Amino acid sequence: MEEQKKQVTIYTDGGCLGNPGPGGYGVILRHGEHEKRLSGGFRRTTNNRMEIMGAIVALEALKIPCRVSLRSDSKYLVDAMTLGWVDRWKANGWRRNKKDKAINIDLWERLLIACRPHSVTFTWLRGHAGHHYNEICDILAKQAAAQTDLPIDEEYERLSAINADSH
Repeated sequence: MEEQKKQVTIYTDGGCLGNPGPGGYGVILRHGEHEKRLSGGFRRTTNNRMEIMGAIVALEALKIPCRVSLRSDSKYLVDAMTLGWVDRWKANGWRRNKKDKAINIDLWERLLIACRPHSVTFTWLRGHAGHHYNEICDILAKQAAAQTDLPIDEEYERLSAINADSH
């Protein structure tokens, strides 16, 4: 059954103009000769949120279960998924350890759901090292972050307001 699934290679990148600041993600999905590019952004967010969001958007764009090779220059994203950090945080009530709450929980939960129908392997690519698709994703992310009238990253802004009130 697994062999019958389409093989899709996904490249993702995310970033911000300032961190936090306006952020964007860029995605390329490749299957055979077919290629699809996606991008988007938020008016105020973080680099890490945009790295995770790129992976989410890419996986959510797949219409059927696939074998996916997802390649990202984000060690945070790749290590969290391949080293079991996210599973451990979730098992511990979204805590990184006894005193520190995990961050970006909304996106990690959404990413775990987006991975479910697929067989996904996450691979780290060195960023800004001349890799063709990674460079294109970087350009897409920067262009998205530079757009005017970006939507609100509601969870980021909600948590920022809570944190500001507690100081």
